[in-house]
Amino acid sequence: MKTLLLPIILLLFSFTALEDFYQKQLSFPRVQHALHEKGAYVKQLLISGNINPEKFDIFLRAFKKEKTLEVWAKNKGNASFIHLKDYDFCESSGKPGPKRRSGDLQTPEGFYKIDAFNPTSEFYLSFRVNYPNQSDLKFADSENPGGDIYIHGKCVTVGCIPLGDDAIMELYLLVIKAKAGGQDIPVHIFPAKLSDQNFASLKNEYAGQPQLTEFWSWLKPGHDFFEKYHRIPEIVIDQKGRYLVKNSR
Repeated sequence: MKTLLLPIILLLFSFTALEDFYQKQLSFPRVQHALHEKGAYVKQLLISGNINPEKFDIFLRAFKKEKTLEVWAKNKGNASFIHLKDYDFCESSGKPGPKRRSGDLQTPEGFYKIDAFNPTSEFYLSFRVNYPNQSDLKFADSENPGGDIYIHGKCVTVGCIPLGDDAIMELYLLVIKAKAGGQDIPVHIFPAKLSDQNFASLKNEYAGQPQLTEFWSWLKPGHDFFEKYHRIPEIVIDQKGRYLVKNSR
């Protein structure tokens, strides 16, 4: 009996913690303001894509060259995502290529998740991606790889992704609701849209930097998997720090 009760208790505790997270977020003035200004729009945006506004998952894909953040969503239980909306970066820094040390002004490239939410951010509202991940740590400066990479409001950056206050209000409402539904929200960041043509252009432009083009070759399978199936690839990191797609379809 105890063996049966323990998973149930843990599940109830998890649901309670997630609901507490959402209610705590709504207690902050900026989140309240976002809900007042953008709540109805965000709900209608989801409904227009046949997404249940109370139970959904979110997926974010950022493309540095295009300065675009794609937002995808799906109903809980569905396999495939639908394209919900794009947001433009309102500022950028650095150049194509991954982040490797603190202060290099680079926006990371790779496969990440949201690991923190800041409703009192210096940049209005923000949420953090989990850079450095295990791949980054294989190649980044061992003493100071950098960190605190956020997607946020305002229009300033030294490596983060700024969208402006209007956009971040919408996106923040989406991500906190998805988080409250139990999702670990993935964020994939690429140097550019990695179509075969774009990838060939990148390899040609950066032919003198083979380590960089090799790194991008690790990102392309994950990029292409989502392009083909509209499902999030299962990414693993091998002992050398390379990204590999575990699922074949």
